[in-house]
Amino acid sequence: MSESSINRPAGDAGIKKVVLAYSGGLDTSVILKWLQQTYNCEVVTFTADLGQGEELEPARRKAEQAGVKPEHIFIDDLREEFVKDYVFPMMRANATYEGLYLLGTSIARPLIAKRQIEIAKMVGADAVSHGATGKGNDQVRFELGYYALAPDIKVIAPWREWDLTSRTRLIEFAEQNQIMVTKDKRGESPFSTDANLLHTSSEGKVLEDPWEEVPDYVYSRTVNPEDAPDAPEYITIDFERGDGVALNGEACSPATLLAKLNELGRKHGIGRLDLVENRFVGMKSRGMYETPGGTIYHLAHRGIEQLTLDRGAAHLKDELAIKYAELVYNGFWFSPEREMLQAAVDYSQEKVSGTVRLKLYKGNVGVVGRKSPNSLYSEKVVTFEDDQGAYDQRDAAGFIKLNALRLRLLGRRDRI
Repeated sequence: MSESSINRPAGDAGIKKVVLAYSGGLDTSVILKWLQQTYNCEVVTFTADLGQGEELEPARRKAEQAGVKPEHIFIDDLREEFVKDYVFPMMRANATYEGLYLLGTSIARPLIAKRQIEIAKMVGADAVSHGATGKGNDQVRFELGYYALAPDIKVIAPWREWDLTSRTRLIEFAEQNQIMVTKDKRGESPFSTDANLLHTSSEGKVLEDPWEEVPDYVYSRTVNPEDAPDAPEYITIDFERGDGVALNGEACSPATLLAKLNELGRKHGIGRLDLVENRFVGMKSRGMYETPGGTIYHLAHRGIEQLTLDRGAAHLKDELAIKYAELVYNGFWFSPEREMLQAAVDYSQEKVSGTVRLKLYKGNVGVVGRKSPNSLYSEKVVTFEDDQGAYDQRDAAGFIKLNALRLRLLGRRDRI
């Protein structure tokens, strides 16, 4: 261990207890020990179960082995809160970053930050810490959340302070401090991942060349669409006031509904996205996202809105969705502007209730039916058959002439 890696950074006076966002993996295990050595402080670990599909008890054992007191090890099941209070409100807005990304990593960070601050207040901690690097978006998302909820909290971001700047250095530090390193961490990691109930993201290494196709072994939550069932599957999702409440007629909690949609999406190879995106910190990055259930849900929600939202409201929502997605992506979940947008979005959802039928087939999902007691669709008005006077086609002539007036005036003026 080099001397520079243990020199105490400036500005750490008074830090006695730190709450660390902790997974039990190599990076956060090293961070735990580094915090103890560098700041000579007590570390409290917080591990969030957001439906990432991993066994979390090993994180408890690793924290105990590192000297963390049992009462200072927090492992919280946040799956229902995650979907109900974060994913569903975002889905009501139809938010997609740069038109494609369903914000699976972005939307998880404010909940983690919120719970971390709650724990810090509970145990009387002076600071919080995370394992996000200095190149990515997550450092911004975590820290904007921290400061919004605890303006005077001290934040320790090891990747911006230490000199453990490579996988080799991390492993050396781990070995010198008796931190267990699994065999798969000793070789060159082919890519990095982040997962929760909404999605799995993969980036780095084999994915860094945007010309090269994503290798099939990178995918973990969806079967190859080419290998998906040869027969389509039809499902229904019921909505009440903009939120999904039932799958195939069976009532589900938010997290249960998303989990079941994930399994359906996995089976049919739905929700893969290869994206080059613009990070908030300024660089472009290439990532692969798998959002099986979220992709189905997003399309279903738009399907029920097609029937129940007025044109003006629907088009305004589409404009607001761009800003909403940008705020979530950049880490401004707790900002007043996001809350203002949420109020508008939620108001728009008062009549967004009904049932959507979808067809799942080999990587594709399509809305094939929708019905609602609040439908604005009038077959009597729109029919190509005799509408019995429900719509007077002669009205269209004046409508067109009024809308064409400025164009005609321009044409007369500019005609050569």
